[in-house]
Parts: sequence; structure tokens; C-alpha cells
Amino acid sequence: MYAGGDLTRTSSPSAAAALKTRKAAPGPVTAKAEVGSWMGTPVAVVTAGDDVTLAVGPTWKVVGGWWPSLGVAKPSLGGGPRWVLAIGSDARKGQPLERTRADVLQVIGIDGKGGGGVMGMARDLWVPLATGGKGKINSAMVFGGPRAQMSTVRSVTGLPVEGYVVLGFSGFKKIVDDQGGVPIVIPKTVVASHAKNLVIKAGAQTLSGAEALAYARERKTLPDGDFGRSRHQGEVILAAAIKAKLAGPIAIPSALTSFSTVGRSNLSAEQILTFTAGLHQLSPLQVGRGVAQGAFGWAGQQSIVVLGRQARTLFAEFRDGNLS
Repeated sequence: MYAGGDLTRTSSPSAAAALKTRKAAPGPVTAKAEVGSWMGTPVAVVTAGDDVTLAVGPTWKVVGGWWPSLGVAKPSLGGGPRWVLAIGSDARKGQPLERTRADVLQVIGIDGKGGGGVMGMARDLWVPLATGGKGKINSAMVFGGPRAQMSTVRSVTGLPVEGYVVLGFSGFKKIVDDQGGVPIVIPKTVVASHAKNLVIKAGAQTLSGAEALAYARERKTLPDGDFGRSRHQGEVILAAAIKAKLAGPIAIPSALTSFSTVGRSNLSAEQILTFTAGLHQLSPLQVGRGVAQGAFGWAGQQSIVVLGRQARTLFAEFRDGNLS
């Protein structure tokens, strides 16, 4: 923690600007630090009372945080609004994680003011693809990888999505299990038809990685099919975010390290560290969920979903990073 030196010299511009408003430190303080890595880059979170400092190695540049004890009025977390695309890859054993259809498309947003949202996109939405032509939205990753998938989502929604994270089935299960499961309240009992009819009962419980995956992937037994499936995915993401918030920002390095062993992303260490720390600033009552829906139709022999007014309204509502 700050103890009298010029911290702004080794800080990102936004963090340095915030720290310029600090008051003199009261003297030595007791701090706790956790170190991890993001795609090979060291990351650290230092906590001291209510103060939190985010740093990126190897030079330990301060990239953000919040420092109420120093009189810094607002957190420095890259501003807002911000959006990140979470992609679940349909890759099976032996298939490339980044060149198969997207099984999950969820846009996670934060407004920088304590609010946010999780917006799902049905896989069969028929849209212009960043790689050219039209197709189901989740096929963009097949033709151009996750960057093309992100560009397609940007174009369709009008949201300047900052970057993406990609996970496969086994990676998702590993991360959930590494974090001790996902505490969640299931509204209605679900029978996961693709997971040997695994029954996930209604009520409060902690899902294992396999159970969370089954709940997030089930479609056939739901009355609203793929839309309900996307809704379930949003529920799991929000439940995981609430658990992370309760664990505190000191747990961020461990979570990022766990993801880095199984996932892919184009986000820098600074971007992901400030974004995930921003999730800790959210009030659960100010975080909404939605699914971009449409009318069913056909394109040749393919069953598709055509975007309508509901989806366009949802995109417009999310432009401030908040769906509450």
C-alpha cells in the first residue's frame, strides 16, 4: 500500500489521475496481497482495510483500485460503461476451442456506477456475419474465430464490446469446481436430457461443475427452448458473480489463474483485472438480465430466429451498461 512514495509514476494514466487526489497516508498499514497470472502475465491484488490496489507485473504497474482511506472519491477501474463477451465453445475432444460454433453467447456489462447486466443471445439468430454473408450468429466463430464472433456481436447489438473470453465444456466444469461450486436458486426443476437425465431440483443449492454445465446447456425440456437455455446461462453467470463479490477482490488472482489454464481471451491483464474488480463494485439489485429474442423462421432448410423489436429494445437499454 501507499506509504509516502510517488505511486503515480508507476500507475496507469487513469489510476494515476485518481491517486493525484489522495491525502497523505496516515503511516504504515497492514496489507494482504495475492498474486496470480492472466495468460502468462503476473497480476496482483493488495488489500488494506477498505483499500484495494490492482497491479500488473512484471514491473507491478498499478492499473486501478479504490482508496477510501486516502480520500480518493471514486474507484479507478477503467471507467464505464464496459462490456465483455463470454463465449462457450461447442468444441468436443480433439476439436479446436476457437474454431467451433459458440454454444454460449453472453454479453456482460458494467456501467461504472454500481450497475450492470447480463444479456444472452440465442444461437439461431440470423444476422450479418463479420466474415461476410448471413448466418446463425454462433457460426461466426467457425469462420473467423472469436474475434469474428465478437465483431459480429458488436455489429448486431451496437455495443462496443471490449473483448472476449472463451471456455469449453471441460474448462467450464474445472473452473466451477476449482471455485467450490456455484451457489444458486433454481426456479423450477430441470431434467437435463443431454446429461443422462440429470435432475436439478428447484430451490437453493450449490451446483458442481457438471451440474452447472447441464443446467446451462439444457434446451429440449424447456418450454421456451433456446431462449430459456440462454436465460439459464445468464442465471449461472450472475450467481458466479455474486459468489465472487462475497469472496472479495483478494480472490481475483486465483480465479484469473484458474481461467488461464483452460480458457482463451484477447483481453490484456490490465483490462481483465479492472473489469473483474468492477464486478465487485456492483450492487446485485442493480444488475439485470435479458435474452435477445425474435420470431422463428427458415433460411433454406435451417430453422432460424429473426431479430425483432424486443431484441432491438434490449440492445438500446444496455447501451449504458445496465439492464436493471
